[in-house]
Amino acid sequence: MSHRLREKLVYCTMHTILTHGYYILEDEKEQTIMKPYPPLGILYIAAYLENHGESCSVFDTTFAYKKDLIPHLEEQQPSIIAIYTNLMTKVNVIESIQKIRDTPTLSESIIVLGGPDLRHNIPDYLNTGADILVIGEGEQTMLEIIRTVQQGNRSEYAHIDGLAYRSDGEIIKTKERSRIRPVDDLPFPAREKIDMQPYLETWKTHHGKSAMTVSTQRGCPYTCKWCSTAVYGQSYRRRSPEIVASELKYLKDNYQPDSIWFVDDVFTVSHKWLEGFVEEVISQDAVIPFECISRADRMNEDVVDLLKQAGCFRVWIGAESGSQRVIDLMDRRVDVNHVSDMIKLTRAKGMEAGTFIMLGYPGETEEDIIKTVNYLKDCKPDQFTITVAYPIKGTSMYNEIEEDQTVELDWMKTTDRDREFKRTYSRKYYDYALRYVVNAVNANNDPMSLKKVKAKVKSWVHYTCMQLAK
Repeated sequence: MSHRLREKLVYCTMHTILTHGYYILEDEKEQTIMKPYPPLGILYIAAYLENHGESCSVFDTTFAYKKDLIPHLEEQQPSIIAIYTNLMTKVNVIESIQKIRDTPTLSESIIVLGGPDLRHNIPDYLNTGADILVIGEGEQTMLEIIRTVQQGNRSEYAHIDGLAYRSDGEIIKTKERSRIRPVDDLPFPAREKIDMQPYLETWKTHHGKSAMTVSTQRGCPYTCKWCSTAVYGQSYRRRSPEIVASELKYLKDNYQPDSIWFVDDVFTVSHKWLEGFVEEVISQDAVIPFECISRADRMNEDVVDLLKQAGCFRVWIGAESGSQRVIDLMDRRVDVNHVSDMIKLTRAKGMEAGTFIMLGYPGETEEDIIKTVNYLKDCKPDQFTITVAYPIKGTSMYNEIEEDQTVELDWMKTTDRDREFKRTYSRKYYDYALRYVVNAVNANNDPMSLKKVKAKVKSWVHYTCMQLAK
Protein backbone atom coordinates (compact mmCIF):
# COMPACT_ATOMS: atom_id res chain seq x y z
CA MET A 1 0.00 0.00 0.00
CA SER A 2 1.42 3.40 -0.96
CA HIS A 3 2.20 6.07 1.65
CA ARG A 4 -0.38 8.37 0.03
CA LEU A 5 -3.08 5.71 0.29
CA ARG A 6 -2.24 5.01 3.91
CA GLU A 7 -2.57 8.72 4.66
CA LYS A 8 -5.96 8.77 2.92
CA LEU A 9 -7.20 5.82 4.99
CA VAL A 10 -5.99 7.47 8.21
CA TYR A 11 -7.88 10.63 7.22
CA CYS A 12 -11.09 8.72 6.47
CA THR A 13 -11.13 6.69 9.68
CA MET A 14 -10.22 9.53 12.03
CA HIS A 15 -12.64 10.00 14.89
CA THR A 16 -12.31 12.31 17.87
CA ILE A 17 -14.27 11.96 21.11
CA LEU A 18 -14.44 14.82 23.60
CA THR A 19 -15.31 14.00 27.19
CA HIS A 20 -14.81 15.09 30.82
CA GLY A 21 -14.87 13.60 34.32
CA TYR A 22 -17.89 14.99 36.15
CA TYR A 23 -20.15 12.13 37.30
CA ILE A 24 -23.00 13.57 39.33
CA LEU A 25 -24.56 10.14 39.88
CA GLU A 26 -21.40 8.96 41.64
CA ASP A 27 -20.72 12.05 43.73
CA GLU A 28 -22.64 12.20 47.02
CA LYS A 29 -21.76 15.83 47.67
CA GLU A 30 -22.88 16.94 44.21
CA GLN A 31 -26.12 15.00 44.66
CA THR A 32 -26.96 17.17 47.67
CA ILE A 33 -26.54 20.25 45.45
CA MET A 34 -27.95 18.97 42.13
CA LYS A 35 -26.91 21.93 40.00
CA PRO A 36 -25.33 20.29 36.94
CA TYR A 37 -24.22 22.41 34.02
CA PRO A 38 -23.27 21.13 30.55
CA PRO A 39 -19.52 21.00 29.72
CA LEU A 40 -19.52 24.34 27.90
CA GLY A 41 -15.77 24.29 27.16
CA ILE A 42 -15.75 21.05 25.18
CA LEU A 43 -18.99 22.03 23.46
CA TYR A 44 -17.20 25.15 22.19
CA ILE A 45 -14.37 22.97 20.91
CA ALA A 46 -16.79 20.54 19.27
CA ALA A 47 -18.53 23.41 17.45
CA TYR A 48 -15.20 24.86 16.33
CA LEU A 49 -14.01 21.52 14.94
CA GLU A 50 -17.27 20.92 13.08
CA ASN A 51 -17.15 24.43 11.62
CA HIS A 52 -13.71 23.59 10.24
CA GLY A 53 -14.81 20.34 8.67
CA GLU A 54 -13.64 17.93 11.38
CA SER A 55 -16.28 15.60 12.77
CA CYS A 56 -16.27 14.70 16.46
CA SER A 57 -18.58 13.41 19.14
CA VAL A 58 -19.05 14.18 22.83
CA PHE A 59 -19.38 11.58 25.58
CA ASP A 60 -21.07 13.57 28.33
CA THR A 61 -20.28 11.92 31.66
CA THR A 62 -22.57 14.08 33.81
CA PHE A 63 -25.45 11.60 33.94
CA ALA A 64 -23.39 8.52 33.10
CA TYR A 65 -21.47 6.10 35.31
CA LYS A 66 -17.73 5.55 35.26
CA LYS A 67 -18.27 2.01 34.02
CA ASP A 68 -19.93 3.38 30.87
CA LEU A 69 -16.85 5.13 29.49
CA ILE A 70 -14.64 2.25 28.31
CA PRO A 71 -17.42 0.29 26.54
CA HIS A 72 -18.40 3.46 24.70
CA LEU A 73 -14.81 4.14 23.64
CA GLU A 74 -14.30 0.53 22.56
CA GLU A 75 -17.40 0.70 20.42
CA GLN A 76 -16.35 3.99 18.79
CA GLN A 77 -12.61 3.26 18.51
CA PRO A 78 -11.58 6.93 18.43
CA SER A 79 -8.20 7.98 17.09
CA ILE A 80 -8.16 10.84 19.62
CA ILE A 81 -9.74 10.94 23.08
CA ALA A 82 -9.77 14.53 24.36
CA ILE A 83 -10.59 14.95 28.06
CA TYR A 84 -11.26 18.17 29.97
CA THR A 85 -9.88 18.25 33.53
CA ASN A 86 -10.13 20.66 36.45
CA LEU A 87 -9.83 20.62 40.24
CA MET A 88 -13.21 18.98 40.70
CA THR A 89 -12.70 16.23 38.11
CA LYS A 90 -8.92 15.62 38.24
CA VAL A 91 -8.97 12.33 40.17
CA ASN A 92 -11.76 10.93 37.96
CA VAL A 93 -9.88 11.96 34.82
CA ILE A 94 -6.68 10.24 35.98
CA GLU A 95 -8.71 7.10 36.70
CA SER A 96 -10.17 7.27 33.17
CA ILE A 97 -6.72 7.64 31.60
CA GLN A 98 -5.46 4.60 33.47
CA LYS A 99 -8.46 2.53 32.38
CA ILE A 100 -7.95 3.57 28.76
CA ARG A 101 -4.28 2.63 28.94
CA ASP A 102 -5.22 -0.76 30.43
CA THR A 103 -7.62 -1.48 27.54
CA PRO A 104 -5.76 -3.24 24.66
CA THR A 105 -8.35 -2.26 22.03
CA LEU A 106 -7.69 1.43 22.81
CA SER A 107 -3.90 1.20 22.72
CA GLU A 108 -3.70 3.25 19.51
CA SER A 109 -5.91 6.07 20.78
CA ILE A 110 -4.12 9.35 21.47
CA ILE A 111 -5.13 10.91 24.80
CA VAL A 112 -5.28 14.71 24.81
CA LEU A 113 -5.99 16.67 27.99
CA GLY A 114 -7.18 20.25 28.34
CA GLY A 115 -8.18 22.50 31.23
CA PRO A 116 -6.87 24.96 33.83
CA ASP A 117 -5.05 22.40 36.00
CA LEU A 118 -2.50 21.50 33.32
CA ARG A 119 -0.30 24.58 32.93
CA HIS A 120 1.45 24.24 36.28
CA ASN A 121 1.43 20.44 36.49
CA ILE A 122 2.80 19.40 33.10
CA PRO A 123 5.20 16.57 34.16
CA ASP A 124 2.61 15.08 36.52
CA TYR A 125 -0.16 14.97 33.94
CA LEU A 126 2.14 13.48 31.30
CA ASN A 127 3.07 10.81 33.83
CA THR A 128 -0.58 9.74 34.03
CA GLY A 129 -0.39 8.32 30.52
CA ALA A 130 -1.69 11.31 28.60
CA ASP A 131 0.01 11.94 25.24
CA ILE A 132 -0.63 15.66 24.74
CA LEU A 133 -1.58 18.54 27.02
CA VAL A 134 -3.36 21.57 25.59
CA ILE A 135 -2.14 24.66 27.43
CA GLY A 136 -4.52 27.61 27.16
CA GLU A 137 -7.53 27.87 24.85
CA GLY A 138 -8.28 24.61 23.09
CA GLU A 139 -10.19 25.32 19.89
CA GLN A 140 -7.37 26.09 17.45
CA THR A 141 -4.90 23.76 19.15
CA MET A 142 -7.26 20.77 18.96
CA LEU A 143 -7.91 21.44 15.28
CA GLU A 144 -4.19 21.42 14.53
CA ILE A 145 -3.63 18.25 16.58
CA ILE A 146 -6.35 16.44 14.63
CA ARG A 147 -5.00 17.55 11.27
CA THR A 148 -1.48 16.55 12.27
CA VAL A 149 -2.65 13.06 13.24
CA GLN A 150 -4.66 12.82 10.02
CA GLN A 151 -1.42 13.26 8.10
CA GLY A 152 0.02 10.20 9.83
CA ASN A 153 2.15 12.07 12.40
CA ARG A 154 1.49 10.64 15.86
CA SER A 155 4.57 11.70 17.79
CA GLU A 156 5.87 15.13 16.79
CA TYR A 157 3.81 18.24 17.43
CA ALA A 158 6.49 20.91 17.79
CA HIS A 159 4.88 23.02 15.05
CA ILE A 160 1.67 23.40 17.10
CA ASP A 161 1.49 26.29 19.55
CA GLY A 162 -0.03 25.85 22.99
CA LEU A 163 0.77 22.29 24.01
CA ALA A 164 3.14 20.00 25.90
CA TYR A 165 4.11 16.38 25.15
CA ARG A 166 6.97 13.92 25.46
CA SER A 167 9.42 13.16 22.68
CA ASP A 168 12.13 10.55 23.29
CA GLY A 169 11.49 10.89 27.00
CA GLU A 170 11.95 14.66 27.02
CA ILE A 171 9.10 17.05 27.80
CA ILE A 172 8.50 19.48 24.95
CA LYS A 173 6.53 22.66 25.61
CA THR A 174 5.73 24.65 22.50
CA LYS A 175 5.24 28.38 22.08
CA GLU A 176 2.29 29.95 23.89
CA ARG A 177 -0.88 29.94 21.82
CA SER A 178 -2.10 33.40 20.83
CA ARG A 179 -5.50 34.21 22.33
CA ILE A 180 -8.49 33.96 20.04
CA ARG A 181 -9.51 37.35 18.69
CA PRO A 182 -12.19 38.33 18.01
CA VAL A 183 -14.20 35.92 20.12
CA ASP A 184 -17.24 36.72 17.96
CA ASP A 185 -15.66 34.36 15.42
CA LEU A 186 -16.36 31.41 17.72
CA PRO A 187 -19.54 29.47 16.90
CA PHE A 188 -22.18 28.83 19.51
CA PRO A 189 -21.35 25.81 21.70
CA ALA A 190 -22.50 22.55 20.06
CA ARG A 191 -25.22 21.82 22.60
CA GLU A 192 -26.86 19.49 20.09
CA LYS A 193 -23.96 17.07 20.69
CA ILE A 194 -25.38 16.11 24.09
CA ASP A 195 -28.80 15.50 25.60
CA MET A 196 -29.82 18.75 27.30
CA GLN A 197 -33.07 17.41 28.75
CA PRO A 198 -31.57 15.74 31.85
CA TYR A 199 -29.96 19.06 32.79
CA LEU A 200 -33.18 21.01 32.37
CA GLU A 201 -35.25 18.39 34.18
CA THR A 202 -32.79 18.05 37.07
CA TRP A 203 -32.85 21.78 37.69
CA LYS A 204 -36.63 21.89 37.40
CA THR A 205 -37.08 18.98 39.81
CA HIS A 206 -34.65 20.14 42.49
CA HIS A 207 -34.83 23.95 42.21
CA GLY A 208 -38.20 24.70 40.64
CA LYS A 209 -36.83 26.11 37.39
CA SER A 210 -34.55 24.94 34.61
CA ALA A 211 -31.21 26.61 33.91
CA MET A 212 -28.63 26.84 31.12
CA THR A 213 -25.21 28.47 30.84
CA VAL A 214 -23.85 31.15 28.52
CA SER A 215 -20.39 32.70 28.24
CA THR A 216 -20.05 36.29 27.02
CA GLN A 217 -16.34 36.83 27.63
CA ARG A 218 -12.96 35.19 28.06
CA GLY A 219 -10.43 36.23 30.64
CA CYS A 220 -10.51 38.56 33.63
CA PRO A 221 -8.49 41.79 33.93
CA TYR A 222 -8.32 41.68 37.74
CA THR A 223 -5.51 40.40 39.98
CA CYS A 224 -7.09 38.55 42.92
CA LYS A 225 -4.26 36.48 44.36
CA TRP A 226 -6.25 33.26 44.85
CA CYS A 227 -7.75 33.15 41.35
CA SER A 228 -6.28 31.06 38.52
CA THR A 229 -5.83 32.56 35.06
CA ALA A 230 -4.27 29.40 33.61
CA VAL A 231 -6.50 29.12 30.51
CA TYR A 232 -7.57 32.58 29.37
CA GLY A 233 -4.88 34.65 31.03
CA GLN A 234 -5.35 38.07 32.57
CA SER A 235 -7.19 39.39 29.54
CA TYR A 236 -10.61 40.71 28.63
CA ARG A 237 -12.21 39.66 25.35
CA ARG A 238 -15.95 40.12 24.91
CA ARG A 239 -18.47 38.75 22.46
CA SER A 240 -20.63 41.49 20.98
CA PRO A 241 -24.02 42.22 22.58
CA GLU A 242 -25.70 41.30 19.29
CA ILE A 243 -24.09 37.84 19.17
CA VAL A 244 -24.82 37.09 22.83
CA ALA A 245 -28.45 38.14 22.42
CA SER A 246 -28.67 35.91 19.34
CA GLU A 247 -27.48 32.95 21.39
CA LEU A 248 -30.05 33.71 24.08
CA LYS A 249 -32.75 33.89 21.41
CA TYR A 250 -31.60 30.51 20.07
CA LEU A 251 -31.81 28.97 23.56
CA LYS A 252 -35.19 30.55 24.18
CA ASP A 253 -36.61 29.18 20.94
CA ASN A 254 -35.07 25.71 21.16
CA TYR A 255 -34.84 24.83 24.87
CA GLN A 256 -37.12 27.28 26.72
CA PRO A 257 -34.93 27.51 29.84
CA ASP A 258 -36.41 29.25 32.86
CA SER A 259 -33.08 30.90 33.68
CA ILE A 260 -29.53 31.53 32.48
CA TRP A 261 -26.30 31.47 34.44
CA PHE A 262 -23.66 33.70 32.85
CA VAL A 263 -20.36 32.00 33.61
CA ASP A 264 -18.28 35.19 33.20
CA ASP A 265 -15.97 36.29 36.01
CA VAL A 266 -17.28 39.88 35.95
CA PHE A 267 -20.42 40.45 33.88
CA THR A 268 -20.48 44.24 34.33
CA VAL A 269 -16.84 45.04 33.44
CA SER A 270 -17.94 47.26 30.55
CA HIS A 271 -20.90 49.55 31.10
CA LYS A 272 -20.98 50.40 27.41
CA TRP A 273 -21.26 46.68 26.57
CA LEU A 274 -24.04 46.28 29.13
CA GLU A 275 -26.03 49.14 27.58
CA GLY A 276 -25.73 47.47 24.18
CA PHE A 277 -26.70 44.12 25.66
CA VAL A 278 -29.90 45.54 27.14
CA GLU A 279 -30.86 47.02 23.76
CA GLU A 280 -30.17 43.77 21.92
CA VAL A 281 -31.99 41.33 24.20
CA ILE A 282 -35.06 43.57 24.13
CA SER A 283 -34.99 44.15 20.35
CA GLN A 284 -34.38 40.44 19.61
CA ASP A 285 -37.04 39.25 22.09
CA ALA A 286 -34.23 37.34 23.83
CA VAL A 287 -34.86 38.24 27.46
CA ILE A 288 -34.44 35.23 29.77
CA PRO A 289 -34.20 35.64 33.55
CA PHE A 290 -30.53 35.34 34.51
CA GLU A 291 -27.98 35.55 37.28
CA CYS A 292 -24.39 36.71 36.99
CA ILE A 293 -21.25 37.65 38.90
CA SER A 294 -20.09 41.23 39.31
CA ARG A 295 -17.73 43.41 41.32
CA ALA A 296 -18.92 46.28 43.48
CA ASP A 297 -16.51 48.71 41.82
CA ARG A 298 -18.19 47.96 38.47
CA MET A 299 -21.67 48.63 39.83
CA ASN A 300 -23.77 51.69 40.54
CA GLU A 301 -27.47 52.52 40.39
CA ASP A 302 -27.48 52.84 36.60
CA VAL A 303 -25.80 49.43 36.24
CA VAL A 304 -28.29 47.80 38.61
CA ASP A 305 -31.17 49.30 36.61
CA LEU A 306 -29.66 48.01 33.34
CA LEU A 307 -29.26 44.53 34.77
CA LYS A 308 -32.89 44.48 35.83
CA GLN A 309 -34.04 45.65 32.38
CA ALA A 310 -32.07 42.81 30.78
CA GLY A 311 -33.81 40.21 32.97
CA CYS A 312 -31.36 39.77 35.83
CA PHE A 313 -32.92 38.29 38.96
CA ARG A 314 -29.74 37.69 41.02
CA VAL A 315 -26.30 39.30 41.12
CA TRP A 316 -23.35 37.73 42.93
CA ILE A 317 -21.15 40.54 44.24
CA GLY A 318 -17.82 39.25 45.47
CA ALA A 319 -16.27 40.41 48.72
CA GLU A 320 -14.57 37.23 50.06
CA SER A 321 -14.25 38.90 53.47
CA GLY A 322 -15.92 41.52 55.62
CA SER A 323 -12.49 42.79 56.66
CA GLN A 324 -10.89 45.42 54.46
CA ARG A 325 -7.48 44.29 55.69
CA VAL A 326 -8.02 40.78 54.31
CA ILE A 327 -9.53 42.11 51.08
CA ASP A 328 -6.35 44.14 50.60
CA LEU A 329 -4.19 41.07 51.33
CA MET A 330 -6.06 39.32 48.52
CA ASP A 331 -5.45 42.25 46.14
CA ARG A 332 -9.21 42.35 45.51
CA ARG A 333 -9.15 46.13 44.99
CA VAL A 334 -12.65 46.75 46.31
CA ASP A 335 -14.01 48.68 49.29
CA VAL A 336 -15.99 46.45 51.65
CA ASN A 337 -18.39 49.31 52.40
CA HIS A 338 -19.12 49.73 48.70
CA VAL A 339 -19.73 45.99 48.38
CA SER A 340 -22.24 46.24 51.21
CA ASP A 341 -23.90 49.26 49.60
CA MET A 342 -24.25 47.48 46.24
CA ILE A 343 -25.78 44.40 47.88
CA LYS A 344 -28.32 46.62 49.63
CA LEU A 345 -29.03 48.59 46.45
CA THR A 346 -29.52 45.43 44.39
CA ARG A 347 -32.05 44.11 46.90
CA ALA A 348 -33.79 47.49 47.12
CA LYS A 349 -34.25 47.38 43.33
CA GLY A 350 -36.13 44.09 43.58
CA MET A 351 -33.35 41.67 42.64
CA GLU A 352 -31.57 39.11 44.78
CA ALA A 353 -27.97 39.63 45.84
CA GLY A 354 -25.47 36.90 46.64
CA THR A 355 -21.90 37.12 47.85
CA PHE A 356 -18.85 34.90 48.34
CA ILE A 357 -16.96 34.40 51.59
CA MET A 358 -13.54 32.83 52.06
CA LEU A 359 -12.11 32.02 55.50
CA GLY A 360 -8.55 31.09 56.39
CA TYR A 361 -6.76 33.34 53.93
CA PRO A 362 -3.08 33.78 54.91
CA GLY A 363 -2.87 36.45 57.62
CA GLU A 364 -6.56 36.42 58.56
CA THR A 365 -7.30 36.64 62.29
CA GLU A 366 -10.38 35.96 64.38
CA GLU A 367 -11.04 39.69 64.48
CA ASP A 368 -11.33 39.58 60.68
CA ILE A 369 -13.79 36.68 60.89
CA ILE A 370 -15.95 38.63 63.34
CA LYS A 371 -15.92 41.57 60.92
CA THR A 372 -17.09 39.19 58.19
CA VAL A 373 -20.03 38.08 60.35
CA ASN A 374 -20.96 41.71 61.07
CA TYR A 375 -20.66 42.57 57.38
CA LEU A 376 -23.07 39.77 56.43
CA LYS A 377 -25.49 40.74 59.20
CA ASP A 378 -25.49 44.32 57.96
CA CYS A 379 -25.88 43.87 54.20
CA LYS A 380 -28.13 40.79 54.44
CA PRO A 381 -27.40 39.05 51.11
CA ASP A 382 -30.11 36.66 49.99
CA GLN A 383 -27.49 33.94 49.61
CA PHE A 384 -23.82 33.51 50.33
CA THR A 385 -21.33 30.75 49.68
CA ILE A 386 -18.51 30.09 52.14
CA THR A 387 -15.32 28.06 51.90
CA VAL A 388 -11.89 27.71 53.46
CA ALA A 389 -9.21 29.25 51.24
CA TYR A 390 -6.99 26.84 49.34
CA PRO A 391 -3.94 27.65 47.19
CA ILE A 392 -4.17 26.80 43.48
CA LYS A 393 -0.77 26.14 41.97
CA GLY A 394 0.34 29.01 39.75
CA THR A 395 -1.53 31.72 41.68
CA SER A 396 0.07 34.47 43.75
CA MET A 397 -1.48 32.94 46.85
CA TYR A 398 0.23 29.61 46.14
CA ASN A 399 3.56 31.32 45.60
CA GLU A 400 3.22 33.07 48.96
CA ILE A 401 2.54 29.89 50.95
CA GLU A 402 4.53 27.34 48.93
CA GLU A 403 7.27 27.04 51.57
CA ASP A 404 4.71 26.84 54.38
CA GLN A 405 2.82 23.74 53.24
CA THR A 406 2.30 21.30 56.08
CA VAL A 407 1.10 18.14 54.28
CA GLU A 408 2.85 16.17 51.54
CA LEU A 409 0.16 15.04 49.12
CA ASP A 410 -0.10 12.12 46.73
CA TRP A 411 -0.57 14.16 43.57
CA MET A 412 -2.42 11.40 41.72
CA LYS A 413 -5.11 11.09 44.39
CA THR A 414 -5.55 14.69 45.59
CA THR A 415 -6.18 18.19 44.27
CA ASP A 416 -5.10 21.70 45.23
CA ARG A 417 -8.16 21.81 47.48
CA ASP A 418 -6.37 19.35 49.77
CA ARG A 419 -3.27 21.53 50.21
CA GLU A 420 -2.66 22.68 53.76
CA PHE A 421 -0.29 25.38 54.99
CA LYS A 422 0.56 27.22 58.18
CA ARG A 423 -2.52 29.30 58.88
CA THR A 424 -3.19 31.59 61.81
CA TYR A 425 -5.12 28.79 63.53
CA SER A 426 -5.53 25.04 63.19
CA ARG A 427 -7.43 23.50 60.28
CA LYS A 428 -10.06 22.25 62.73
CA TYR A 429 -10.58 25.83 63.86
CA TYR A 430 -11.74 26.81 60.36
CA ASP A 431 -14.14 23.86 60.15
CA TYR A 432 -15.90 25.27 63.21
CA ALA A 433 -15.51 28.84 61.93
CA LEU A 434 -17.47 28.00 58.76
CA ARG A 435 -20.37 26.73 60.84
CA TYR A 436 -20.12 29.64 63.24
CA VAL A 437 -20.40 32.22 60.45
CA VAL A 438 -23.36 30.48 58.80
CA ASN A 439 -25.31 30.07 62.04
CA ALA A 440 -24.45 33.53 63.40
CA VAL A 441 -25.78 35.11 60.20
CA ASN A 442 -28.87 32.87 60.11
CA ALA A 443 -29.63 33.72 63.74
CA ASN A 444 -29.51 37.39 62.83
CA ASN A 445 -31.55 37.23 59.63
CA ASP A 446 -34.24 34.71 60.50
CA PRO A 447 -37.43 36.07 62.04
CA MET A 448 -38.01 35.18 65.67
CA SER A 449 -38.68 31.45 65.66
CA LEU A 450 -37.43 28.10 66.92
CA LYS A 451 -35.12 28.06 63.90
CA LYS A 452 -33.58 31.34 65.01
CA VAL A 453 -33.05 30.05 68.54
CA LYS A 454 -31.39 26.89 67.23
CA ALA A 455 -29.09 28.95 65.01
CA LYS A 456 -28.10 31.14 67.96
CA VAL A 457 -27.27 28.08 70.06
CA LYS A 458 -25.28 26.50 67.23
CA SER A 459 -23.31 29.68 66.63
CA TRP A 460 -22.40 29.85 70.32
CA VAL A 461 -21.37 26.17 70.36
CA HIS A 462 -19.24 26.53 67.23
CA TYR A 463 -17.61 29.71 68.49
CA THR A 464 -16.69 27.88 71.71
CA CYS A 465 -15.25 25.01 69.65
CA MET A 466 -13.23 27.54 67.65
CA GLN A 467 -11.56 28.71 70.84
CA LEU A 468 -10.76 25.15 71.89
CA ALA A 469 -9.32 24.34 68.44
CA LYS A 470 -6.97 27.32 68.15
